[in-house]
Amino acid sequence: MARSSRSYDWGFPRWRGYEATREAAKVRLCDRHGCDKPGDRPAPKAPNSPERWYFCEEHAAEYNRNWDYFAGLTPEEAAAREARERADFSGFKEAQHYGWGGPGDGSRSRDELHALKALELDDDADFEAVKRAWRKLAKEHHPDVKPGDAAAAVRFQAIQAAFEVLRKAEERRPR
Repeated sequence: MARSSRSYDWGFPRWRGYEATREAAKVRLCDRHGCDKPGDRPAPKAPNSPERWYFCEEHAAEYNRNWDYFAGLTPEEAAAREARERADFSGFKEAQHYGWGGPGDGSRSRDELHALKALELDDDADFEAVKRAWRKLAKEHHPDVKPGDAAAAVRFQAIQAAFEVLRKAEERRPR
């Protein structure tokens, strides 16, 4: 009897991942001698070099711990290189507030930005403005001022929580 050549994994839902084939996958091994794990983490062979080593996770971590960007340079050469690269970096300073994928402008957390919005302030308000806005809004929405108003009580609680978030953030800020 002839063997069927039809594949039964066609159509949707897809049974295999995209670009998956029946052939064996080509795996690059870790460049560390004696390691047989996949080398899927590139690391530069030298500063500013396009050539790369490919390590497994364990050996990439070891390589990064021991990496010295200024290896082979005298202290004077290292200081000159650092000064030159800091000068070249000045063009990127205006974008440094974006941070590493965090919310907002990089100087405040998402909770702090929500708290500022609850207090009806701009994102760059200082703590003195926060205290003024908190006092003003707390006097307006305090349950003793508006007894029996459930919406005012909820708004007052939101104002109090926002102030606490910003007060704690201000305490954590370096002086």
